[in-house]
Amino acid sequence: MSRIGLVCPDYTGHLSPMSTLGRELLRRGHQVTLFSLPDAGPKPYVAGFEFVPFGEREFPPGSLARFSEEQGRLSGLAAIRFIVRAYVREVEVLLRDLPPLLSQHRMDGLLVDQVHGAANTVAERLDIPVVNVCNALALNAEPAVPPFMTSWPYRASPLGRLRNLVGYRVIDRVIGPVVQAVNDRRVEWGMRPVRGFNDGGSDLAQITQQPAFFDFPRRELPDCFHYTGPFHDDGSSEPTSFPWDMLDDRPLIYASMGTLQNRLPRIFHTIASACAGLDAQLVIALGSREMEPPVDLPGRPIVVAYAPQLELLERASLVITHAGINTALESLAHGVPTVAIPVANDQPGVAARLRYLGVGEFVPVHRVNASRLRAAIDKVLDEPAYRTNARRYQRQIAEVDGLGRAADIVEEAFRTRQPVRRGETPLGAGGGRQ
Repeated sequence: MSRIGLVCPDYTGHLSPMSTLGRELLRRGHQVTLFSLPDAGPKPYVAGFEFVPFGEREFPPGSLARFSEEQGRLSGLAAIRFIVRAYVREVEVLLRDLPPLLSQHRMDGLLVDQVHGAANTVAERLDIPVVNVCNALALNAEPAVPPFMTSWPYRASPLGRLRNLVGYRVIDRVIGPVVQAVNDRRVEWGMRPVRGFNDGGSDLAQITQQPAFFDFPRRELPDCFHYTGPFHDDGSSEPTSFPWDMLDDRPLIYASMGTLQNRLPRIFHTIASACAGLDAQLVIALGSREMEPPVDLPGRPIVVAYAPQLELLERASLVITHAGINTALESLAHGVPTVAIPVANDQPGVAARLRYLGVGEFVPVHRVNASRLRAAIDKVLDEPAYRTNARRYQRQIAEVDGLGRAADIVEEAFRTRQPVRRGETPLGAGGGRQ
């Protein structure tokens, strides 16, 4: 048995898949401790873990709701700048609080969310082995692949590479304060400065819940980088009530803008307007209990604060989504095509991959209106290729055990303290399938 720590943001989109991996390690007999901001503690899917909060003074309970309220009204570069300002504070607190907490709790290994890479610096200082987990879209940069924050199509040409390099320069400037905060502490501790997100990642293993097909062609990933497949189990989602008796026999369209970028008032009205007149029933999940439900929506959709997403996906003909990685993968796991309205962060990159795979279309949030969205919906519903492609990838996801595979890699990395290279991973106690 090992004592394994999880270091992860308190956002649902990151915490839910990381907790799913943590539960698998619990089932295998390891002790699991979650290190996060205070708002992560009450989440039902972290039950069973020891919870150790940090940043209690700067981020008291309720901070996530206030952060979500403000962030949810922003999009594009404004949203990213807001996130970076908040993230610098979080990184500074993590670098201050995590070293004594890890020394006190004596972890044998850490699973660190890729966006919380500052924790790699702490682990390096304390000589604790680290495996990085990409709970969002993998952020590893390379010139042939468009930056995660863009919806640019993949283009294997010199002009495409030049465009991508300019995009990465912009990202470097935006996240510069985060890298500076990390490097200030590294210099204080006598450590080599890092250059950015790609520098300082784990050299033991880096894991993404993306299947290999859910990415553009890559050539520069480290040997210890692993595509596994989605992290899902019976505890991945919270129990949620739903008015099932209101569903009828029409095809179901399920719409969700996630739990962070979901406070743009016009979006839900635009979705309802675009679906009005279709021979389909629309269900809208707001992703918040604090938000005032929109009224007088065209077409009289079913509107709920939260929805039992996996159960609705079993019945859905189409998903309208913000292109969060979890909803995108869950839709594919159910063979459902998508229309995306990416707002910020990695959502444009997820939307670009959905189009690249031929399983969906997208309308950027700054261009979305009812007519454009309706055109995308009609295209995806009317052309059988979208559903055919979605079902092909559904079969591929069903053939892999992403959760078991990820846990095998984690166990091997922490057991040997040696890099776990692609194609060389022995099956562990969990029996994950290749």
